[in-house]
Amino acid sequence: MPQLHLSISTGDYDRVRAIKDGRVTVQGCTVTYLTPPLEELFIRALIGAEFDACEVSFSSYLIALSRGKTPYRALPVFLSRVFRHSAFYVRTDRGIARPEDLRGKRVGVPEYQMTAALWARGLLEDEYGVKPSEIEWRNGGLEQPGRSEKLALDLPPDVTLVPIGPGETLSAMLASGALDALVTPRTPSCFGKVPQVARLFPDYRAAERAYARKSGLFPIMHVLAVREELLRAHPWLASSLFAAFRQAKDIAIRELEEIGAYNVTVPWLAEELKDIRAVLGEDYWPYGLAKNRASIEAALRYSHAQGLSARRLTIEEAFVPDLDWAVRV
Repeated sequence: MPQLHLSISTGDYDRVRAIKDGRVTVQGCTVTYLTPPLEELFIRALIGAEFDACEVSFSSYLIALSRGKTPYRALPVFLSRVFRHSAFYVRTDRGIARPEDLRGKRVGVPEYQMTAALWARGLLEDEYGVKPSEIEWRNGGLEQPGRSEKLALDLPPDVTLVPIGPGETLSAMLASGALDALVTPRTPSCFGKVPQVARLFPDYRAAERAYARKSGLFPIMHVLAVREELLRAHPWLASSLFAAFRQAKDIAIRELEEIGAYNVTVPWLAEELKDIRAVLGEDYWPYGLAKNRASIEAALRYSHAQGLSARRLTIEEAFVPDLDWAVRV
């Protein structure tokens, strides 16, 4: 039987490398695996739908899905997950000592619809009672001018979002005081150079661990999405892809546990893994729906409540049905 040829594109993570280098195969498929820079990947997937299976921004995917404008359907393969307390940077001369102090402030964000910002706003509202409408939002490039939203937005009328000037950058505006604060997944260049720029959560690691214990959430940033026409034509494909990506992720974790000679350039890695599991559990980066429902539901709720998704999506709409039953690896 001829094998199905698939083009797959994701970031170059340890958790996908066993598929990329051929140690793990996608049953029934031959694979061309590409790892372009993520920003390029997202544009090629979102605008051109170039790949058969690819990593997508969870927030962008939910927006497009709610509008009926994506050819993809997500698998419960969570390629990127990051707690976002570390994403908040503030001016120390604006009276911002607590998250609640962001009310009425001018806060920059590279893209309002990006998943990091989705979770940051959800964190502010759920944990500190600060609504998106209580902040003056500014969007644009972090270090290079000219960045704009990948998707057109139809935000609630009480939300203020204004693009920064065509020659301006968020980092420079925070440095100069034109912004009071910044939400960004990447560290702005002004941090550590401008004395008045600091983290909102100085010990963000402790704050994120406390949040994980309290909420039970591990924020999902990116998911694996597959062309829906391929899933309809080849009903076995979803379970084949899910099995391969889960096996590759499990291999990556086993390699982290090899303490005779570390596979990554991180000292004290064994203790770090022990600390992670004390907070997140033994299976600390789970795939499938069963162990991720709380985090998925939170993202779906945030997307609709913040005026991004056109309607409140269900898990069943957003994902291929739970595939945990399909494979034991």
